[in-house]
Amino acid sequence: MIAMGGAIGTGLFVASGSSISDAGPGGALVAYIVVGIMVYFVMTGLGEMATFMPVAGSFERYASRFVDPALGFALGWNYWYTWAVTVPAELAAGSIVMKYWFPNSSPILWSAIFLVLLLLLNVVSVRGYGEGEFWFASVKVLTIIVFLVVGVLMIFGVFTGRAVGFHTFNLGGSPFHGGALATFSTFLAAGFAFQGTELVGLAAGESDDPKRNVPRAIRQVFWRILIFYVLAIFVIGMLIPYTDPNLLKSDVNNVAVSPFTLILQRAGLAIAASVMNAVILTAVLSAGNSAVYASTRMLWALAKEGKAPRVFARLTRKGIPIYALMVTMVIGFVAFLASLYGNGVVYNWMLNAASLTGFLAWLGIAISHWRFRRAYVAQGRDLRELAYRAKWYPFGPLFATILCMVVIVGQDYTAFTGGHVQWAGVIATYVGVPLFLVLWIGYKLVRKTKVIPLQECDFDATE
Repeated sequence: MIAMGGAIGTGLFVASGSSISDAGPGGALVAYIVVGIMVYFVMTGLGEMATFMPVAGSFERYASRFVDPALGFALGWNYWYTWAVTVPAELAAGSIVMKYWFPNSSPILWSAIFLVLLLLLNVVSVRGYGEGEFWFASVKVLTIIVFLVVGVLMIFGVFTGRAVGFHTFNLGGSPFHGGALATFSTFLAAGFAFQGTELVGLAAGESDDPKRNVPRAIRQVFWRILIFYVLAIFVIGMLIPYTDPNLLKSDVNNVAVSPFTLILQRAGLAIAASVMNAVILTAVLSAGNSAVYASTRMLWALAKEGKAPRVFARLTRKGIPIYALMVTMVIGFVAFLASLYGNGVVYNWMLNAASLTGFLAWLGIAISHWRFRRAYVAQGRDLRELAYRAKWYPFGPLFATILCMVVIVGQDYTAFTGGHVQWAGVIATYVGVPLFLVLWIGYKLVRKTKVIPLQECDFDATE
């Protein structure tokens, strides 16, 4: 449920409409299927490493052990930063959602309430985070199931009295629109929508019986998420024309035109907007809960490795890295306050710097898995002894590596396709890449690290 909750959020409930509008239902389906396959390879590779070496803050550890400590340093700080910045983003989104019911209320009030709630879920015990995420994820999954059932019934004419057929899906003579570049732009949106699935690897070190539960979670979560996303987009594409202007207006500011809301309203559910607003609030709180957990555990892992101040490695008696948690919450609230002043310019730059980090994390996981398996074999170990073995090696990690790099490079390809390049937008989009390189190269120069030879990769230490 942690992995499912991390990947099912506003990217599906409100942003899926813009994907269909840009590339048509066929282009959106292709993009989500291809990216879903890539995520499958990332997740199975992560599962192989996490069952062999279950540690909190796993991405940083695996990159440091099997590739280069400098890569682990850069991945760790980059991942911590993006989730720390995600906390205020979700606080801001939560305050916007609450304005639907309380239009004259203060955004600071709601953000403070949500911040306290997230703190309570994470400060008592790791069970609090897991329990909160279980119920948040349950609401989202139940909503998608209801939506799919209602949508399929509408396709066959149960609520409207007329079966729709494929007229809307093939509007204009084809389900694909905008050409290959439009479909590629949807790859980017699909990638962001799937981000969060890797949280299951981050939580492996604190899960009960990770050698049994982590592989099971990874096997199940991919197919469930892919089915949910693909079926949801198919249903939306069958019922709402890609030319519908409402699809481009879908965001947390305007839940009334979310594809989910529109379809439920057409089925006769009068309170669809209020229901979807509550669901979107659940998705926002779920993302915030995951952000607090992920950033806290990554900062703790960095401190354990000597790559962050040692104070952040201290634990409470219940195993909570309390100082790492507190500094993440403080940074989150300060960043939220920054979003309220000066038109949020500073805060927008912070978000831009973090926008690529999900793909960088997946890239790091794929490279780490490729090296993990090569080192495992090079040291004469028996692959049959692995509790979980990823399929399609080495195609899987290589495919994931190439696709992640293509997506990272192509983030803002539209800026270069017109007659005049908007350099300010290009810099804002790609600023995360040079920051990552500065962390990686800077650590290499200071610590004189090198790529670890396969024969020297450490498989024995668990801490």
